[in-house]
Amino acid sequence: MKLLSKFSKKDLWSVPNILCYIRFMLIPIFLILYIRAEEPVEYLKAAAIVFLSGLTDFLDGFIARRFDMVTELGKLIDPLADKLTQASLIFVLVVKFKWMILLLVLFVAMQLFLLIAGLVMLRKGTKLNGAKWFGKVSTTVFYAVMLVLVAVPTLSTNITNVLMLICGAFLLLSFLLYIREYVDMYHRLERVEQK
Repeated sequence: MKLLSKFSKKDLWSVPNILCYIRFMLIPIFLILYIRAEEPVEYLKAAAIVFLSGLTDFLDGFIARRFDMVTELGKLIDPLADKLTQASLIFVLVVKFKWMILLLVLFVAMQLFLLIAGLVMLRKGTKLNGAKWFGKVSTTVFYAVMLVLVAVPTLSTNITNVLMLICGAFLLLSFLLYIREYVDMYHRLERVEQK
């Protein structure tokens, strides 16, 4: 509660942040629907929740930028909602799809790197300004693939493997580009410190 006291009521209840809260609430709803699903229509309901989550993600960012409603709280909770949603999707799909474990390992490695690199940069007095274009593309591909895998669990093994390969390729590319971004930031800071 002390953390929340740092933010004004306007920040706490801005439209983008309310949409972000909705995304947090959709995570357990999705998990329950997907885990209990047996019939095709039940999988489609779980997929609809994933779609709704992706839509609120797009809308909260669009509204925040378009109407100048970007808040410090939003900068904190938006990426958290993203990562928790993505993690919940991967974790439930690991049970159904054999090679999803590779995506899980890649996803966890990337998040750990971003967390550690972000903390190192913060200690040096700087940070990465928002998600980069390649991160946004990777996230879009991730959601599209996960939406298909959730909605149609009866797809052939070949199709699911191709979809996971595409998702993994974009995730890996994003990971490598973020590594380059942080290495460049680190070297720029070193040059400034040496002057």
